[in-house]
Amino acid sequence: MTTGAPPPFTTPARPRRSRALRFLPLGVAAWLVLEIWLLTLVAGATSGVTVLLLLVGGLVLGSYVIKRAGRRAFRNLSEALRQQQSGLAPAPDQGGGSALTMLGGLLLILPGLISDALGLLLLVPPLQRALSRSAERAVERKLGGLGDAFQQARMRQSDGKVVQGEVIRDDQPPRGPRPDDPQLPR
Repeated sequence: MTTGAPPPFTTPARPRRSRALRFLPLGVAAWLVLEIWLLTLVAGATSGVTVLLLLVGGLVLGSYVIKRAGRRAFRNLSEALRQQQSGLAPAPDQGGGSALTMLGGLLLILPGLISDALGLLLLVPPLQRALSRSAERAVERKLGGLGDAFQQARMRQSDGKVVQGEVIRDDQPPRGPRPDDPQLPR
């Protein structure tokens, strides 16, 4: 006898994955095989010590790059906050490329010669600017109508709109309980 209720152990239909996500594991596996093959090829041509020095050098250089880019990003953020608090207009963006620099450092840290080469390429400033512009265009093209929201978020000065709210100041002592406070006993 059927009750019309759905069976208890049905799984909802999963949305279809894009073609790029479907082949991502295969691409990562092929990249790993290529990296290992290249490392063994270089080790056979020179020595294992040379490959070890290359890998350690990439680790040290990548760590230094990430540390330096992180410090620069933190310094830029604190400077922007300081200028905002003092009421000055923020300085124009110098195009630091911190995200691409950190990605380059991460690729240098990963063991492998191909990832090291890609990481070094990401540290070249003209290539960073070109990649940054193309990524920005791709995001604007993908998001469509949200591009205006991002454009407004990047504006340098406020537009003078008033946001309604309550200002709470720390330098004033708290007032006594209000008569309309719901936590007061009646």
